[in-house]
Amino acid sequence: MSKKAIPFMLTAGLVLGSAPAVTFADPPPPNEQADHAFDNKVIKKISAERLYERVDLLSKHPREAGTQGEYEAVQYIKSEFESYGYETEVQPFTFQAWDGGTSTISDNGSEFAGAVHTFNGSVNGTVEAPLEYVGLASAEEVPDTVSGKIALIERGEISFYEKIQNVIDKGAVGVIMFNREGTEGNDFGSTYEGQDIPAVAIDRESGLSLVNQLQSEEVTAEVSVQDAGPIDQTSYNVIATMKPHKNKDTGQIVTVGAHHDSVAGGPGANDDASGVSGVLELAKIMAKTPTDTELRFMTFGAEEKGLLGSYHYVSTLKDDEINRIAAHFQMDMIGSRDSGDLIMFTPDGEKNLVTDLGASAGARVAEVVEYGQLGRSDHVPFYMEGIPAALFIHAPLEPWYHSPQDTLDKISKEKLKETTEIVGAAVYRIARPDTPALENARVAPGPVHYEFDDRPL
Repeated sequence: MSKKAIPFMLTAGLVLGSAPAVTFADPPPPNEQADHAFDNKVIKKISAERLYERVDLLSKHPREAGTQGEYEAVQYIKSEFESYGYETEVQPFTFQAWDGGTSTISDNGSEFAGAVHTFNGSVNGTVEAPLEYVGLASAEEVPDTVSGKIALIERGEISFYEKIQNVIDKGAVGVIMFNREGTEGNDFGSTYEGQDIPAVAIDRESGLSLVNQLQSEEVTAEVSVQDAGPIDQTSYNVIATMKPHKNKDTGQIVTVGAHHDSVAGGPGANDDASGVSGVLELAKIMAKTPTDTELRFMTFGAEEKGLLGSYHYVSTLKDDEINRIAAHFQMDMIGSRDSGDLIMFTPDGEKNLVTDLGASAGARVAEVVEYGQLGRSDHVPFYMEGIPAALFIHAPLEPWYHSPQDTLDKISKEKLKETTEIVGAAVYRIARPDTPALENARVAPGPVHYEFDDRPL
């Protein structure tokens, strides 16, 4: 793992929005004892057992956006926020999902024994043609002989778009793709604009069976996709708000989020029941902790469909609210025992208030957390509105990311607790009553050095 070192010293000049940084000629030495005392008001109350129990409850069933599983999770999250005393809103929104209709395969006139899944975006239609195996369907692998045939493709290494485009460029009339090694099921695959051939997915065992069959005989296959197309579905955000002490209100808002939906067929213990549990734990603790800052704890729907819930939430904010949001902390996949270390990702790869506070909190609670560049989660819509935002996640990811194996037994109580402590200490650094509005405050506990890490997700 290579690192790009960008030296940085965290100082007292933390700012809100675009306000000019305040500097101090002779900043006082950090009072570490006092800093830890403030941290302890939050972190000593964080319970690893509560965190783990919530992940257990949320990951018993998949929570794909628009399904009953998501709705039940939303009702649970809402009831938890309300039990802590928060003003809680369930915010529905409509999105377009994909209905795969009915897809079938036959080979040499016999009905295919395995389950068949329609690629998202596949055209409807039926094609019958010789079947040809083209491996991973890289541009170098796809032969001219696939013209007029149905391409049998192995998933992996390059994108769905590239695989399908490579066989279309050579004249293929249909696609059957089987899963990569070590991954179960057939729920995968997307086609894109202009890729107008029927495309379906099957599991790995079924795909290898077809590969073996082709070694001994020619196979004429039929691929049929019927009644596939977009449909409107409803997902939800859950927003819990706690107003500050009325006599100490700085006017600032801090938001803390996670996404509650999972991928189809996945229990989503780490992705992202872990983050939801962290949000609920901090909400529970902060509900009884005096603040001078409005706190909003939220869980988003349809993150797995393209960050739809967080984009919807941010679109509902008034200009005044956007201007008053000092920071957004996003927790996504914070509990896997098999992932890498904690990192803070920003969409532009630049430091901001959230990473500054996260690094200093990490130094006090555990160890300094490095930062990197990545979108792909619900911090992005906040960043797009000029709000300092960062994603707290462990990277590299575990092998069962986005799979049915993302289960409770892979969750580390220690990682759950440590990440929640770091985010909690960082949030409280802004929200505690002894710190006035950030542009006027010596917020940092002292110089903290943290670097850019080009670690992959």
